[in-house]
Amino acid sequence: MAHRESAKKSLRQNEKHRLRNKAVKSRLTTETRRFERALERADVEQASAQLDLLTKLLHKASAKGVMHSNTAARRQSRLQKHLNELVSAGG
Repeated sequence: MAHRESAKKSLRQNEKHRLRNKAVKSRLTTETRRFERALERADVEQASAQLDLLTKLLHKASAKGVMHSNTAARRQSRLQKHLNELVSAGG
């Protein structure tokens, strides 16, 4: 157990950050799943709207330090690639 006040405060902060990070990552997973379902249904309009939301969430997560900015960019790029494949296939 921490003895110094600064160490105790650090523990409190770490717990807050852990809970925030968990919530953000969970939301990203949920929204990604919704995007993938829209792709499976070949619903381009819904998938496009979902990608816009995911882009916003990824940028926000990287800005808040939940994930690295390159990780967010890589995920967005891969999702965009899936949508582009659907559109080019004539979905």
